[in-house]
Amino acid sequence: MARSKSQESKQDVPPPVPEPLPGPVADSHTHLDMQERTPEESLKLAASVNVTTLVQVGCDVRSSEWAVQQASAFAAIHATVALHPNEAPRLVLGDMDEWAGRGAHRGAGGATALDEAIARITELAGRPEVVGIGETGLDYFRTGPEGVAAQQESFRRHIALAKEFGKTLVIHDRDAHEDVLRILGEQGAPGRVVFHCYSGDAAMARVCAEAGYYLSFAGPVTFKANEALREALRVTPLDRVLVETDAPFLTPVPYRGRPNAPYLIPYTVRSMAETLGVDLRDLCAALDANTRHAFGLV
Repeated sequence: MARSKSQESKQDVPPPVPEPLPGPVADSHTHLDMQERTPEESLKLAASVNVTTLVQVGCDVRSSEWAVQQASAFAAIHATVALHPNEAPRLVLGDMDEWAGRGAHRGAGGATALDEAIARITELAGRPEVVGIGETGLDYFRTGPEGVAAQQESFRRHIALAKEFGKTLVIHDRDAHEDVLRILGEQGAPGRVVFHCYSGDAAMARVCAEAGYYLSFAGPVTFKANEALREALRVTPLDRVLVETDAPFLTPVPYRGRPNAPYLIPYTVRSMAETLGVDLRDLCAALDANTRHAFGLV
């Protein structure tokens, strides 16, 4: 039996459109392919609140190809391409439920599935619509110890790609701070590095700022319990700060748990301005300029 409107959970209802920001801002990390609206609808709604630039992020070969297609079709969309950290173990060891006792899947000529996927990402990386290699990195939350080696290998190869093509490296770092920083140091970081949905503490933020990395803050910086994350924001130089949605995930307060989208960036930006004690218009200008510098759009 179909549910009546009164029975539908509020969690299914998109949040209302916020008051527009006083200046243009970019969503530095979004997944339009996972959202309900068409790209055209998403762009129009975002523009209505002064979110004028979107970075569409690839997580596997298919979504990376889609990101390039959208960036080719819309001037306001820019693409990144990569294999998500949790994608690498799947390619190397097969289905994550069947890791035990399995070796790497090999295709024609002895190439692994990871080799084949990275070969396609490499083809895409040289496209002018592509501004970054990511999201790559390490995720020890969803992938167990069996997948660590595959993740680290994939991360190293993506770092090499970013340097080869002169593109920004977009890092996914979940419960893996030390290894991410260590591997960046060992490999030598590209000229531009963005920590997407920054989740480290203030001490790590200082290390990243000293290295010249950009830190992108998402909805969690608005969550009441995340004072340590707000402290990390406070110690990050203003010219290293970005903002993102990671939509459809990580919706900011007061709509946490409901579908996220680029048009909701104003909630996060206003919270960040309050945390930093800066004028909202000045923060918008900084975020917009930072995103353009971070992704080589200037």
